[in-house]
Amino acid sequence: MLRKKTNGVARRPQRTSILSNVAETSVDRRAFLRGSGLAIGGLAAISATGGSVTQANAATAAAGAVETVKSVCTHCSVGCTVVAEVQNGVWVGQEPGWDSPFNLGAHCAKGASVREHAHGERRLKYPMKKENGEWKRISWDQAINEIGDGMMQIREESGPDSVYWLGSAKHNNEQAYLFRKFAAYWGTNNVDHQARICHSTTVAGVANTWGYGAMTNSYNDIHNSKAIFIIGGNPAEAHPVSLLHVLKAKEQNNAPLIVCDPRFTRTAAHADEYVRFRPGTDVALVWGILWHIFENGWEDKEFIRTRVWGMDQIREEVAKWTPEEVERVTGTPGSQLRRVARTMANNRPGTVIWCMGGTQHTTGNNNTRAYCVLQLALGNMGASGGGTNIFRGHDNVQGATDLGVLSHTLPGYYGLSKGAWAHWARVWKEDPEWLAGQFDTLKGADGKDKSLQNLTGIPVSRWIDGILEDKENMDQPNNVRAMVLWGHAPNSQTRMTEMKTAMEKLDMLVVVDPYPTVSAVLHDREDGVYLLPACTQFETRGSVTASNRSFQWRDKVVDPLFESLPDHVIMAKFANKFGWADRLFRNIEMEDAETPNIESITREFNKGLWTIGYTGQSPERLKKHMANQHTFDRTTLRAVGGPADGDYYGLPWPCWGTPEMNHPGTPNLYDMSKPVSEGGLTFRARFGVERDGDNLLAEGVYSVGSEIQDGYPEFTMQMLMDLGWDSDLTDEERAAIDAVAGPKTNWKTDLSGGIQRVAIKHECAPFGNAKARAVVWTFPDPVPVHREPLYTNRRDLVADYPTYEDRKFYRLPTMYASIQKKDVSQDFPIILTSGRLVEYEGGGDETRSNPWLAELQQDMFVEINPRDANNLGVRDGEQCWVEGPEGGKVKVMAMVTERVGEGVAFMPFHFGGHFQGEDQRHKYPDGADPYVLGESTNTAQTYGYDSVTQMQETKCTLCKIMPA
Repeated sequence: MLRKKTNGVARRPQRTSILSNVAETSVDRRAFLRGSGLAIGGLAAISATGGSVTQANAATAAAGAVETVKSVCTHCSVGCTVVAEVQNGVWVGQEPGWDSPFNLGAHCAKGASVREHAHGERRLKYPMKKENGEWKRISWDQAINEIGDGMMQIREESGPDSVYWLGSAKHNNEQAYLFRKFAAYWGTNNVDHQARICHSTTVAGVANTWGYGAMTNSYNDIHNSKAIFIIGGNPAEAHPVSLLHVLKAKEQNNAPLIVCDPRFTRTAAHADEYVRFRPGTDVALVWGILWHIFENGWEDKEFIRTRVWGMDQIREEVAKWTPEEVERVTGTPGSQLRRVARTMANNRPGTVIWCMGGTQHTTGNNNTRAYCVLQLALGNMGASGGGTNIFRGHDNVQGATDLGVLSHTLPGYYGLSKGAWAHWARVWKEDPEWLAGQFDTLKGADGKDKSLQNLTGIPVSRWIDGILEDKENMDQPNNVRAMVLWGHAPNSQTRMTEMKTAMEKLDMLVVVDPYPTVSAVLHDREDGVYLLPACTQFETRGSVTASNRSFQWRDKVVDPLFESLPDHVIMAKFANKFGWADRLFRNIEMEDAETPNIESITREFNKGLWTIGYTGQSPERLKKHMANQHTFDRTTLRAVGGPADGDYYGLPWPCWGTPEMNHPGTPNLYDMSKPVSEGGLTFRARFGVERDGDNLLAEGVYSVGSEIQDGYPEFTMQMLMDLGWDSDLTDEERAAIDAVAGPKTNWKTDLSGGIQRVAIKHECAPFGNAKARAVVWTFPDPVPVHREPLYTNRRDLVADYPTYEDRKFYRLPTMYASIQKKDVSQDFPIILTSGRLVEYEGGGDETRSNPWLAELQQDMFVEINPRDANNLGVRDGEQCWVEGPEGGKVKVMAMVTERVGEGVAFMPFHFGGHFQGEDQRHKYPDGADPYVLGESTNTAQTYGYDSVTQMQETKCTLCKIMPA
């Protein structure tokens, strides 16, 4: 709860309020914000000095001048600039970035209060360990030595895969890259981060459709949209500043806004057309829209002929989804979907936007591919105002994904093959045999040993099972025994009752975070828990990748507070302890024995991430963009004059070649209306050149200026030789190519960048010019199909639309049909879904520890439709129990509202610190408990994982609700 800071004792009269002085004069909005920020900072400073202020003289006034430092908000992925005002090393005020093309001088509630994180009273202040049930302060040396010794003992006894390294979307790019490299040197692919449980199904679905798994256009490019279709997203609360860009198109272009969501959200309140549908039926809904498009001939036939493969198979599936069948499955009237289809067809280009409402399903990869197919059918891809604008969650979840903090790939989506490891060994100048020797082996079905270096690790969604599953059923030698949660909120994951059991079974639980998180209190452990204070991103520097693939550079606002340390310094401490720091940092400049130079880390990943064009964004170019934000156009994002003339803001990837090539970045993926050298692009030739005799390359279309005027495969040295373009290579480039694989070297593995440079010299895309594929033959469902959720109350649909058979992947058995066949719908009749609130972010530990935000939303709640509430005897504002079919239950406040339809309940997922009716505040270290605690919806959420990525199911399970 919020605590008053006064003790009730009368004080001497206060000086006149700064804000009251401001009120006596006429001020504009900017002056007011600056004044109020300084007022808050000033009051904090007065409080810290006992309430007295000494008279300043000229010398102290000069020393105390206010300097401004640019940083980037640490919450969502919009990438809002924060201008911090710092005086004598203290962050005293802040303004939004008025020059930023992303936030244009705006902030949401979270962004406006980020200063509090760097002054937070509820921060974890020094290393701690739990000993005999009590939290004990320890030194960094003691912490690193005890944890390191314990981990090395576990490694010796059970192998490197028995330690799980769970990374973070809150790390900057440099720290994320270093974290994945660190896990490789430890010898495990048991490394992952939040992308697995937010947009892994987007990355898999989108990348397997047209080549890259990311937002294709940008928030700003929505200004050019003639229609906006949002499904499974609530940007008004999850990405509030993004709504500036959405509403600009709505007002300026008269663009109709269509919002499809089971819940009438704050975003839906802005819609011209709100479409309510049953949770978990996205594919059926989209196919229902596409049925009308095909039926009326509204598809873009020429675009499909020249740039899409497999649409005929889509037509066959869509033909089954008549308006009557769509209404039977989704609950949405066919007449409404015909209106939606006509609106999209008549208002092109239109953009499609989605968030976690579409991704967090057992069929999440089907959903994301269906959204893509809709845009391909309409011809809305590769067009300004079109595209699939996927709003990522955390501030650097895009960057951490790109940099490979994932259990199935190395940085840059290179995968885990022998060739991928060879590439990164060359970048790291590492002996590949030594690196392979760090990994364990497993006996295969053929009796031969196979290296776990080339096998996907356990995903974060399943770390619980890595501990609890019988090891005979796992594809690794032993269970997980030590868990490192490095910038992760465990209450953002489902099955929390089993999570508690798993935490208690571990030998060691290590939390590295600015806040203790729910990891500190969920379990009943008496010992073996360590809390290490990482500083926030405002106390270090580095780059961060916004949702639109643009990089921004954060400067350090203040030095690390208390005894906290930057994440890369903590990694270096562990690397020194484990004995391979000299190898890990051999190409990276060190500021001291434990401080890698951030810019040097950027330069190292610039030398290796050729696949996605993370190579042209040098620290110098990024800093130049931040210093000259005012020169970039607010819609195109291109600099008009100034030092960065011609660049797109933040050099959105792919930014091809070396920094010296000066590629401007790629604002809109797959846009053939520009030359590749100026940010144009084709669809990627990632899936071969033909399939079943069909051509997979583009048919007679190409980007502006291309010297190959048709489809073409990805570039290799052999292809340059065949074209006669190898003479354009320098001697140094040719030598580097010969050192890799000679003529077989391709655009992804050439460390010189020569192949990319020469391809772009001839205005060709290094990755080829292909068709997007509407059918992904490597997935369980090549054509996206509807499958009923594991826990469904529509038993009449299970026979027609069954889930998958149980199977094993990502090292673990995964259940589907064995759960769905059990009918629990009589006892648990209400569909339970979850989502975000505007006040909080992620698991909520940071934001619920912020007094300004905590005051806005103090109660965890469940939204219930009035009919359901009245039938159940639940009253608005009273406590009730929400119980899931796997035994987890939560005690929360009832909000009776028509936001949710009959038979559907909604809970936000930002709360923690209560568990099944128990208040766990007493379990936090003194002074580090968030102001607001509450039950986590994920205590009641259930089992369910996507068939391709192991994304967790959070959007459609079942529950029962009763008065408390």
